[in-house]
Amino acid sequence: MSEETFPGPIQIPLKIAKEWEKRYEDDTTVEDPKNKVKSYLIPRESLEFVLQLDADAVRAYIGINDQGEKTLLFVGAKFDKETGQYIDVYGPPTSQQNRSAAEEIVYDGVRSCPPY
Repeated sequence: MSEETFPGPIQIPLKIAKEWEKRYEDDTTVEDPKNKVKSYLIPRESLEFVLQLDADAVRAYIGINDQGEKTLLFVGAKFDKETGQYIDVYGPPTSQQNRSAAEEIVYDGVRSCPPY
């Protein structure tokens, strides 16, 4: 992805987000300090979408996208008084998706720094 296409797609189907999370969990490579991610540039739109959810907080999962770049995946988190834990709250399906209009949405769009 390039600066010109920032932020790029920010609505990621839950199935794809889970694949990215798994890639990150399974990644056992040692990072070269010169390439180590130090921060993320987050588009305002991603945060606005997740903040519109019926949630008490925002959870950021770490994933590796299809370009092999580390990314953050944003979901809402709602406190469940019965369990005393936060549960994930996903965005509603949208007709703008190319993959499947029935999938819940996770929000992305971040770019790792470096390289961006």
